[in-house]
This record gives sequence, C-alpha cells and structure tokens, in this order.
Amino acid sequence: MALVGLARVSTTRQETARQHDALDPICVKVFEEKVSGKLAVADRPGLREALDYLRDGDMLAVQEVDRLGRNLLEGLVVLTDLFERGVAVKVLEGIAAGEHTERSLILDLALALAEDRRRDIVRKTKNGLEAARKRGKVGGRPRVVDDDKRRVILARHLEDEESVRTIATATGLSIGTVHSVIVEHRATELAGSST
Repeated sequence: MALVGLARVSTTRQETARQHDALDPICVKVFEEKVSGKLAVADRPGLREALDYLRDGDMLAVQEVDRLGRNLLEGLVVLTDLFERGVAVKVLEGIAAGEHTERSLILDLALALAEDRRRDIVRKTKNGLEAARKRGKVGGRPRVVDDDKRRVILARHLEDEESVRTIATATGLSIGTVHSVIVEHRATELAGSST
C-alpha cells in the first residue's frame, strides 16, 4: 500500500507549503491543485491525476479533511465518490485524523466544522471591515489606480471612446478595475449634477 497525497488551496495566491510539509515525507507522490473545493471530482485536475495514479490498495492522503471539499456538501460528494471507487482516505490532522474506507459520523462532523469555521472567518472579516469603515478607515487591498491612471482611463473612454477592454490592455489594468473607475466617475458626475 502506498500513500498518494493531495494538496489543495482555492486560489493561485495561496500557498501549499504547509500541506507539502506534512505530505511529502510520507507519500510516494503528492499532487497539487489550486482550485475551489466546490468543484466536482471531474472538474478538479489534481484530484483526477491523483486518482489516475492510485493503484489497488493505495490510499489518498490529505492534511485535513476540508482539503477534499470546501464545504460540507462538496466534501461529502467527494468522499462518497472516492469510497465508491474503492479509494481509502488518510486524514493526517484534525478530528477526522486516521484512515477511512467509508463515510462516518466523524468525517461528516469534521467537514461540517470546517465549513462553520470558514463561515465564521468570513463573518469576522466582514464585521472588522465594517467597524473600520465606521471609524473612517478603508480596509481591503490598496487601490492600483492613482490620479494619473484615472485621468488616462477617463480621457481614453470619454474623449477617444475606447472600449473598457482596450483601455485595460493599454494601461495594464484589469477590465474590472477600468470599469470601476468609469462607473465611479459616472456616479460622481450624477451626484454633482443632482445637487
């Protein structure tokens, strides 16, 4: 029996180093994916590669059970799929630590707690940002558009009638950022004309 690892994070900006630290020493191979855990098995390239690599008697290893799915439902879908394929799962940490060959209350509970923990983090983050906003502080990522870029965007859009996509390409900004600048400008103009 060989352990085959799966390291997963939701976005390309997140790191898998902590998972690799736990999995690399004990697994013959560790597959990695940087995709949402909300996707089905068929839509998860790292998990699919790991499943293709597994042989009879091998076991899929994850650091924590929530690496299989981001929420309770998706985690249960993935686990059910794995067990139906005859794939056993080894969880290294958390309340579901151990080897599993079928669904159990402890696995379901671990996934439910992980989902609850994630919801709690999101709620606390939103509350913190709202509290900071009330104190006059703005949280979040720093703005990438300075006054010069704002003038260029508005000139190209209003005077030259260029598309948002063209402006984004020319300025090296995302389409969403360019669109936000234009929408913000329109809102400011509307507010100024109504007073």
